[in-house]
Amino acid sequence: MKKLSLVALMEVSILGALAFVFDLIPSIRISPSISISFAMVPIFILAFRRGARAGITAGFLWGLLQIFLGDAYILTPVQAFIEYFIAFASVGVAGLFRPLIKKSFQENRKTSGLVWVVVATLVGSLVRYFWHFVAGFIFWGEYAPEDMNVVLYSFITNGITMVGAFVFCSILLVLLLGTAPRLLKRQYA
Repeated sequence: MKKLSLVALMEVSILGALAFVFDLIPSIRISPSISISFAMVPIFILAFRRGARAGITAGFLWGLLQIFLGDAYILTPVQAFIEYFIAFASVGVAGLFRPLIKKSFQENRKTSGLVWVVVATLVGSLVRYFWHFVAGFIFWGEYAPEDMNVVLYSFITNGITMVGAFVFCSILLVLLLGTAPRLLKRQYA
């Protein structure tokens, strides 16, 4: 397995930290438990530039920063592991679409490339919020309304957050990469 280069590790560090900083910016708050943020955008850009391994590593770093810098809601070690390590790292699976995105942009098929960006963003968002959904009904079920099933509560709460974050991130990524596709190009190994 090929290791990440020093330049790639620096990008992982910078974009993972940027995702953390973006997460500190006030987001669209729908309710106390539902908020929509664009913090995944740096992880997506890195995943599209460098692939899934770099994206997963940056997502993992983002989760680590959430815990160590005090922006995490931790109930148990297992819940923290699922929601801050596995879920945040899962955003990087969008990098599996890197070859399709790269090929589309190289062949000057920008519309096709942007469609793949949206698809990859959807997949990364779905995988992340799947883990939040699982943690939601296992660990956060006590916050569900008394007459509501905890699985349904977690599905609705995390589903609204996922759809909102996906739409918000997709719009920003399409605008950003549509006007500056060079962000996808690696200048150095």
